[in-house]
Amino acid sequence: MTPRRRRLVLVLGIVAGVAIAGALALQAFRENVMFFFDPTQIANGEAPSGERFRLGGMVEKGSVVRQPGSLDVQFVVTDFQRTVPVRYRGVLPDLFREGQGVVAHGRLGPDGVFTADEVLAKHDENYMPPEVHRSLKTPAAAPTPAPEG
Repeated sequence: MTPRRRRLVLVLGIVAGVAIAGALALQAFRENVMFFFDPTQIANGEAPSGERFRLGGMVEKGSVVRQPGSLDVQFVVTDFQRTVPVRYRGVLPDLFREGQGVVAHGRLGPDGVFTADEVLAKHDENYMPPEVHRSLKTPAAAPTPAPEG
């Protein structure tokens, strides 16, 4: 082989290697991306079925049901327009409680129940995940001002 041809093969090999590495990195990134949906989007059919995603909203008051003697818990997440029932097996965060913001990672089942494999609760009284805050900023969720008098 001539030096010119050897250089060409080397350059083509480097370009092919970079292309393969880029394709593998993009594929890994695509598999690890998890989209956020609120209960209204899920009710409208925007959430992917069978794929993992994040569900966010508020834990509906009076909806937490724990199974005695197990780590199973069921609760309802709401955005004050729609609700989604959630099933979770595991230890809930210490700050998890009714009426508080929550983000759950998992899958939506064919029965409409979200099966979570991870539940995150807000960490202080001022913080709310940005996605949850945006989804709750709707006219239906906004409190009406009290009349002065």
